[in-house]
Amino acid sequence: MKRSGTVTCTAEILVFVFVTAAGLNAQQLEPRAYSISPIGVNVINMSYGYSSGDLSFDPSLPIDDASARIHGGVAGYFRSIDVAGRSANVAVVLPYVAGHLQGNVQGAFTEAYRSGLADAFARFSINLYGARAMNLKEFSGYRQKTKVGVSVVVSAPTGQYDPTRAISIGTNRWAFKPEVGLTHAFQKTHLNLDAYAAAWIYTANTNYQGGTRTQDPIYNSQFHLSYDVRPRFWLAFDANFYRGGLTTRNGVTGNDLQRNSRVGTTASFPLGRRQSLKASYSAGAVTRIGGNFQTVSVGYQYLWGGGL
Repeated sequence: MKRSGTVTCTAEILVFVFVTAAGLNAQQLEPRAYSISPIGVNVINMSYGYSSGDLSFDPSLPIDDASARIHGGVAGYFRSIDVAGRSANVAVVLPYVAGHLQGNVQGAFTEAYRSGLADAFARFSINLYGARAMNLKEFSGYRQKTKVGVSVVVSAPTGQYDPTRAISIGTNRWAFKPEVGLTHAFQKTHLNLDAYAAAWIYTANTNYQGGTRTQDPIYNSQFHLSYDVRPRFWLAFDANFYRGGLTTRNGVTGNDLQRNSRVGTTASFPLGRRQSLKASYSAGAVTRIGGNFQTVSVGYQYLWGGGL
Protein backbone atom coordinates (compact mmCIF):
# COMPACT_ATOMS: atom_id res chain seq x y z
CA MET A 1 0.00 0.00 0.00
CA LYS A 2 1.07 3.55 -0.67
CA ARG A 3 2.11 5.93 2.06
CA SER A 4 0.09 9.14 2.45
CA GLY A 5 1.24 12.74 2.02
CA THR A 6 2.01 15.30 4.70
CA VAL A 7 -1.51 16.56 5.31
CA THR A 8 -3.03 13.09 5.74
CA CYS A 9 -0.20 11.92 8.00
CA THR A 10 -0.52 15.02 10.14
CA ALA A 11 -4.26 14.55 10.57
CA GLU A 12 -3.93 10.86 11.42
CA ILE A 13 -1.21 11.48 14.01
CA LEU A 14 -3.10 14.32 15.66
CA VAL A 15 -6.17 12.10 15.97
CA PHE A 16 -4.04 9.53 17.77
CA VAL A 17 -2.49 12.14 20.05
CA PHE A 18 -5.80 13.72 21.02
CA VAL A 19 -7.42 10.41 21.95
CA THR A 20 -4.50 8.82 23.79
CA ALA A 21 -3.63 11.99 25.69
CA ALA A 22 -7.08 11.82 27.23
CA GLY A 23 -6.13 8.47 28.75
CA LEU A 24 -8.51 6.38 26.62
CA ASN A 25 -6.05 4.12 24.86
CA ALA A 26 -2.95 2.02 25.22
CA GLN A 27 -0.90 4.37 27.37
CA GLN A 28 -3.05 3.89 30.48
CA LEU A 29 -1.21 2.86 33.65
CA GLU A 30 -3.52 1.21 36.17
CA PRO A 31 -1.98 -0.64 39.14
CA ARG A 32 -4.12 -3.14 41.06
CA ALA A 33 -6.65 -3.40 38.27
CA TYR A 34 -7.52 -6.93 39.47
CA SER A 35 -8.04 -6.08 43.13
CA ILE A 36 -11.12 -7.68 44.66
CA SER A 37 -13.89 -6.39 46.92
CA PRO A 38 -16.69 -8.07 48.89
CA ILE A 39 -19.78 -8.95 46.86
CA GLY A 40 -22.15 -6.01 46.49
CA VAL A 41 -19.63 -3.19 47.03
CA ASN A 42 -20.35 -0.11 44.91
CA VAL A 43 -17.86 2.63 44.04
CA ILE A 44 -18.39 6.06 42.55
CA ASN A 45 -15.25 7.62 41.09
CA MET A 46 -14.62 11.22 40.02
CA SER A 47 -11.20 12.09 38.62
CA TYR A 48 -9.32 14.81 36.77
CA GLY A 49 -6.18 14.56 34.67
CA TYR A 50 -3.91 17.01 32.87
CA SER A 51 -1.46 16.08 30.12
CA SER A 52 1.06 18.35 28.43
CA GLY A 53 4.08 17.82 26.25
CA ASP A 54 5.59 17.59 22.79
CA LEU A 55 4.36 15.63 19.80
CA SER A 56 6.72 13.30 17.93
CA PHE A 57 6.43 12.85 14.14
CA ASP A 58 8.33 11.07 11.41
CA PRO A 59 11.50 13.14 10.70
CA SER A 60 10.61 13.34 7.00
CA LEU A 61 7.47 15.35 7.73
CA PRO A 62 7.68 19.19 7.75
CA ILE A 63 6.20 19.54 11.26
CA ASP A 64 8.04 21.51 13.95
CA ASP A 65 7.43 22.68 17.52
CA ALA A 66 4.24 20.64 17.96
CA SER A 67 2.75 20.40 21.44
CA ALA A 68 -0.53 19.77 23.25
CA ARG A 69 -2.31 20.51 26.51
CA ILE A 70 -5.17 18.17 27.41
CA HIS A 71 -7.63 18.32 30.33
CA GLY A 72 -9.74 15.26 31.10
CA GLY A 73 -12.53 14.61 33.60
CA VAL A 74 -13.98 11.17 34.30
CA ALA A 75 -17.10 9.95 36.12
CA GLY A 76 -17.33 6.23 36.76
CA TYR A 77 -19.33 3.55 38.58
CA PHE A 78 -18.03 0.14 39.76
CA ARG A 79 -19.81 -2.85 41.33
CA SER A 80 -18.38 -6.08 42.72
CA ILE A 81 -20.37 -9.19 41.75
CA ASP A 82 -20.35 -12.99 42.03
CA VAL A 83 -19.99 -14.90 38.75
CA ALA A 84 -20.04 -18.69 39.11
CA GLY A 85 -18.45 -18.42 42.56
CA ARG A 86 -15.59 -16.23 41.37
CA SER A 87 -14.90 -12.62 42.33
CA ALA A 88 -15.86 -10.32 39.45
CA ASN A 89 -16.81 -6.71 38.81
CA VAL A 90 -18.35 -4.40 36.24
CA ALA A 91 -17.60 -0.73 35.64
CA VAL A 92 -18.83 2.04 33.35
CA VAL A 93 -16.92 5.27 32.65
CA LEU A 94 -17.93 8.54 31.00
CA PRO A 95 -15.02 10.89 30.09
CA TYR A 96 -15.01 14.58 29.17
CA VAL A 97 -12.02 16.08 27.34
CA ALA A 98 -10.84 19.60 26.52
CA GLY A 99 -7.56 20.22 24.74
CA HIS A 100 -5.39 22.57 22.69
CA LEU A 101 -2.90 21.40 20.05
CA GLN A 102 -0.47 23.60 18.13
CA GLY A 103 2.55 23.43 15.84
CA ASN A 104 4.14 24.52 12.58
CA VAL A 105 3.04 22.56 9.50
CA GLN A 106 5.01 23.35 6.34
CA GLY A 107 6.18 26.56 8.01
CA ALA A 108 2.68 27.77 8.91
CA PHE A 109 1.49 27.95 12.52
CA THR A 110 -1.54 25.68 13.04
CA GLU A 111 -3.64 25.10 16.15
CA ALA A 112 -6.84 23.34 17.16
CA TYR A 113 -9.06 23.37 20.24
CA ARG A 114 -11.67 20.76 21.05
CA SER A 115 -13.89 20.08 24.07
CA GLY A 116 -16.76 17.70 24.73
CA LEU A 117 -17.70 14.18 25.74
CA ALA A 118 -15.27 11.44 24.74
CA ASP A 119 -16.21 7.83 24.01
CA ALA A 120 -17.77 6.03 26.98
CA PHE A 121 -16.54 2.58 27.91
CA ALA A 122 -17.45 -0.38 30.10
CA ARG A 123 -15.26 -3.06 31.70
CA PHE A 124 -15.99 -6.58 32.93
CA SER A 125 -13.35 -8.38 34.98
CA ILE A 126 -13.28 -11.79 36.65
CA ASN A 127 -10.61 -13.51 38.75
CA LEU A 128 -10.19 -17.08 37.52
CA TYR A 129 -7.66 -18.22 40.10
CA GLY A 130 -6.89 -17.19 43.66
CA ALA A 131 -9.94 -15.08 44.48
CA ARG A 132 -13.37 -16.64 44.93
CA ALA A 133 -16.40 -14.46 45.56
CA MET A 134 -16.63 -13.47 49.26
CA ASN A 135 -18.93 -11.57 51.58
CA LEU A 136 -17.53 -8.97 53.97
CA LYS A 137 -16.89 -11.44 56.80
CA GLU A 138 -15.04 -13.86 54.52
CA PHE A 139 -13.15 -11.03 52.85
CA SER A 140 -11.84 -9.73 56.20
CA GLY A 141 -9.88 -12.97 56.63
CA TYR A 142 -8.63 -13.16 53.03
CA ARG A 143 -4.87 -12.95 52.42
CA GLN A 144 -3.86 -12.43 48.82
CA LYS A 145 -1.21 -14.65 47.28
CA THR A 146 -1.33 -15.22 43.52
CA LYS A 147 -4.31 -14.27 41.34
CA VAL A 148 -5.01 -14.65 37.65
CA GLY A 149 -7.81 -12.65 36.07
CA VAL A 150 -9.17 -11.69 32.69
CA SER A 151 -11.11 -8.65 31.57
CA VAL A 152 -12.61 -7.00 28.53
CA VAL A 153 -13.12 -3.28 27.93
CA VAL A 154 -15.66 -2.11 25.36
CA SER A 155 -15.44 1.48 24.08
CA ALA A 156 -18.61 2.79 22.40
CA PRO A 157 -18.75 5.59 19.77
CA THR A 158 -20.62 8.04 22.01
CA GLY A 159 -18.11 10.90 21.95
CA GLN A 160 -18.43 14.23 20.19
CA TYR A 161 -17.61 13.64 16.53
CA ASP A 162 -17.56 15.75 13.36
CA PRO A 163 -16.76 13.76 10.18
CA THR A 164 -15.63 16.93 8.37
CA ARG A 165 -12.80 17.57 10.83
CA ALA A 166 -9.48 15.75 10.93
CA ILE A 167 -9.49 16.02 14.74
CA SER A 168 -12.50 15.03 16.84
CA ILE A 169 -12.79 13.95 20.45
CA GLY A 170 -14.96 10.95 19.59
CA THR A 171 -13.62 8.22 17.30
CA ASN A 172 -16.89 7.09 15.63
CA ARG A 173 -15.95 3.42 16.04
CA TRP A 174 -16.13 0.59 18.53
CA ALA A 175 -13.03 -0.66 20.32
CA PHE A 176 -12.39 -3.77 22.42
CA LYS A 177 -9.56 -4.60 24.81
CA PRO A 178 -9.27 -8.22 26.01
CA GLU A 179 -6.67 -8.57 28.76
CA VAL A 180 -5.13 -11.14 31.09
CA GLY A 181 -3.63 -10.05 34.40
CA LEU A 182 -1.44 -11.74 37.00
CA THR A 183 -1.00 -10.44 40.54
CA HIS A 184 1.34 -11.80 43.21
CA ALA A 185 1.64 -10.59 46.80
CA PHE A 186 4.96 -11.01 48.63
CA GLN A 187 3.51 -11.32 52.11
CA LYS A 188 6.54 -10.60 54.29
CA THR A 189 7.70 -7.60 52.28
CA HIS A 190 4.27 -5.93 51.72
CA LEU A 191 5.10 -5.82 48.00
CA ASN A 192 2.65 -6.63 45.20
CA LEU A 193 3.55 -7.33 41.58
CA ASP A 194 1.04 -6.83 38.73
CA ALA A 195 1.62 -7.85 35.11
CA TYR A 196 -0.94 -7.44 32.32
CA ALA A 197 -1.01 -8.27 28.61
CA ALA A 198 -3.72 -6.83 26.35
CA ALA A 199 -4.64 -5.74 22.84
CA TRP A 200 -6.85 -2.86 21.67
CA ILE A 201 -8.89 -3.99 18.65
CA TYR A 202 -10.76 -1.40 16.56
CA THR A 203 -13.63 -1.44 14.12
CA ALA A 204 -13.53 0.86 11.08
CA ASN A 205 -14.63 4.48 11.11
CA THR A 206 -16.69 4.52 7.91
CA ASN A 207 -17.43 8.26 8.06
CA TYR A 208 -14.03 9.92 8.27
CA GLN A 209 -13.82 12.99 6.02
CA GLY A 210 -15.80 11.28 3.29
CA GLY A 211 -13.86 8.02 3.53
CA THR A 212 -13.01 5.06 5.76
CA ARG A 213 -10.33 5.03 8.42
CA THR A 214 -9.07 1.76 9.94
CA GLN A 215 -6.46 1.05 12.60
CA ASP A 216 -4.37 -2.02 13.36
CA PRO A 217 -4.49 -3.46 16.90
CA ILE A 218 -2.32 -1.91 19.61
CA TYR A 219 -0.60 -4.49 21.82
CA ASN A 220 0.06 -3.42 25.38
CA SER A 221 1.92 -4.78 28.40
CA GLN A 222 1.95 -3.26 31.90
CA PHE A 223 4.01 -3.88 35.02
CA HIS A 224 3.40 -2.46 38.50
CA LEU A 225 5.29 -2.91 41.76
CA SER A 226 3.39 -1.57 44.75
CA TYR A 227 4.04 -1.37 48.48
CA ASP A 228 1.39 -1.56 51.21
CA VAL A 229 2.10 1.14 53.78
CA ARG A 230 -1.00 0.13 55.74
CA PRO A 231 -4.49 -1.13 54.80
CA ARG A 232 -5.82 0.85 51.80
CA PHE A 233 -2.70 3.07 51.76
CA TRP A 234 -0.25 1.99 49.05
CA LEU A 235 2.39 3.34 46.66
CA ALA A 236 3.26 1.96 43.21
CA PHE A 237 5.85 2.22 40.46
CA ASP A 238 4.27 1.78 37.01
CA ALA A 239 5.58 1.02 33.51
CA ASN A 240 4.15 -0.07 30.18
CA PHE A 241 5.04 -0.68 26.56
CA TYR A 242 2.68 -0.57 23.59
CA ARG A 243 3.16 -1.23 19.88
CA GLY A 244 0.98 -1.10 16.76
CA GLY A 245 -1.91 1.11 15.75
CA LEU A 246 -0.92 1.77 12.13
CA THR A 247 -3.81 3.59 10.42
CA THR A 248 -5.12 3.39 6.87
CA ARG A 249 -7.48 5.80 5.11
CA ASN A 250 -9.12 4.67 1.87
CA GLY A 251 -6.32 2.18 1.23
CA VAL A 252 -3.53 4.67 1.95
CA THR A 253 -1.37 3.81 4.97
CA GLY A 254 -0.24 6.51 7.36
CA ASN A 255 3.20 6.80 8.94
CA ASP A 256 2.01 6.43 12.53
CA LEU A 257 3.18 3.09 13.88
CA GLN A 258 3.46 3.39 17.67
CA ARG A 259 6.35 1.88 19.64
CA ASN A 260 6.16 3.76 22.90
CA SER A 261 6.47 3.27 26.64
CA ARG A 262 5.63 5.20 29.80
CA VAL A 263 6.72 5.13 33.44
CA GLY A 264 5.02 6.62 36.46
CA THR A 265 4.00 6.43 40.09
CA THR A 266 0.63 6.04 41.82
CA ALA A 267 -0.44 6.55 45.43
CA SER A 268 -3.75 5.67 47.10
CA PHE A 269 -4.80 7.15 50.46
CA PRO A 270 -7.81 6.23 52.62
CA LEU A 271 -10.09 9.06 53.74
CA GLY A 272 -12.05 7.27 56.43
CA ARG A 273 -13.90 3.99 55.99
CA ARG A 274 -15.81 4.73 52.78
CA GLN A 275 -13.65 7.24 50.92
CA SER A 276 -10.23 7.30 49.30
CA LEU A 277 -8.02 9.54 47.19
CA LYS A 278 -5.72 8.38 44.41
CA ALA A 279 -3.02 10.48 42.71
CA SER A 280 -0.68 9.55 39.87
CA TYR A 281 2.08 10.93 37.66
CA SER A 282 3.49 9.47 34.45
CA ALA A 283 5.78 10.50 31.62
CA GLY A 284 6.92 9.14 28.29
CA ALA A 285 10.02 6.95 28.53
CA VAL A 286 10.24 6.17 24.80
CA THR A 287 8.08 7.88 22.16
CA ARG A 288 8.42 7.13 18.45
CA ILE A 289 5.10 8.53 17.24
CA GLY A 290 2.55 10.38 19.35
CA GLY A 291 2.66 12.42 22.52
CA ASN A 292 5.66 12.57 24.84
CA PHE A 293 3.39 13.71 27.64
CA GLN A 294 3.72 14.35 31.31
CA THR A 295 0.41 13.49 32.98
CA VAL A 296 -0.86 14.17 36.48
CA SER A 297 -4.21 13.00 37.77
CA VAL A 298 -6.17 12.88 41.00
CA GLY A 299 -9.30 10.84 41.75
CA TYR A 300 -11.86 10.60 44.54
CA GLN A 301 -13.72 7.39 45.39
CA TYR A 302 -16.76 6.75 47.57
CA LEU A 303 -17.73 3.20 48.56
CA TRP A 304 -20.98 1.72 49.89
CA GLY A 305 -22.86 -1.56 50.05
CA GLY A 306 -21.55 -5.07 50.55
CA GLY A 307 -21.95 -4.77 54.31
CA LEU A 308 -19.51 -1.86 54.64
